[in-house]
Amino acid sequence: MLGIESSCDETGVAILRWEPAAPGRGLLAHTLYSQIKLHADYGGVVPELASRDHVRKLLPLVREALAEAGLKPADLGGVAYTAGPGLVGALLVGAAAGRALAWALGVPAVGVHHMEGHLLAPLLEDDPPQPPFVALLVSGGHSLLIEVRAIGEYRILGDTLDDAAGEAFDKTAKLMGLPYPGGPALARLAEQGRPGVFRFSRPMTDRPGLDFSFSGLKTQVLLAWQHSDQGEQTRADIARAFEEAIVDTLLIKCRRALAATGARSLVIAGGVGANRRLRAELAAAGEKDGFRTYFPRLEFCTDNGAMIALAGAIRLASGQHQGEAVEVRPRWNLEDLPAA
Repeated sequence: MLGIESSCDETGVAILRWEPAAPGRGLLAHTLYSQIKLHADYGGVVPELASRDHVRKLLPLVREALAEAGLKPADLGGVAYTAGPGLVGALLVGAAAGRALAWALGVPAVGVHHMEGHLLAPLLEDDPPQPPFVALLVSGGHSLLIEVRAIGEYRILGDTLDDAAGEAFDKTAKLMGLPYPGGPALARLAEQGRPGVFRFSRPMTDRPGLDFSFSGLKTQVLLAWQHSDQGEQTRADIARAFEEAIVDTLLIKCRRALAATGARSLVIAGGVGANRRLRAELAAAGEKDGFRTYFPRLEFCTDNGAMIALAGAIRLASGQHQGEAVEVRPRWNLEDLPAA
């Protein structure tokens, strides 16, 4: 199965030999190109530039993945591509290329939900989680808590009301003058911060519910920064307090979701899932409370073709694939997916 990811600013291609008992050991090739340098001058992703760069990079990456796996195009048994959600132009590049390649080879094409790809990424590891479990998906503009009863049987427990955790990281970093991409830069700076110098609220944890809202937290940081000496140590102290507020909020909501569902397994996936403090705090909470945490390896937290190949292989194995039309869905509710 060839997997193509092009939903935003990273072009990912991977080839997976489908092994239901051990999907991670079937990963034959994995290549990725990031557009960070392309968008750095603008402080964020420019959709038209992203689409054009996917056009330039996608087929060379497919050739590179085939060479790495020692395969020819005719060896492929299916092509999976991200069909949504994401930037419509970027999605269309991957969908058009993936669908055309599948048609030329006479193999099935599978349009994959981007967030399902993230959700299933921990299945690429040697000791994958087994449903039922709760999943925390924190990727880009998404912060979701999901009850996973089985693959394809999802119930959204909590969603983002405004800024997601990843957006809050990036926007907060930008207002404090950190380089693009801001989220990883802020997390690195937070490691130098002193505990307790600043403290920010844990949004929406003082009331019942599992939804997220981080726009107010971002405003608190802005006011603290504007009224500070704006020195380097102060910047690090604010970054640490902000990161602690995000992590504590996610941890509180995860504990609530586990209690509400009775699940004893927690999957964390998406770009923010690579955050060291979040991984450490959730792992420690699991040991204390008696639930088990599952993380994908760091390279599979961000957008990548391997998670798309895996999700596509699972869908194809259950008889699901696309027609001949090239279709994408920039907005796509995870609960609308059929069971696999």
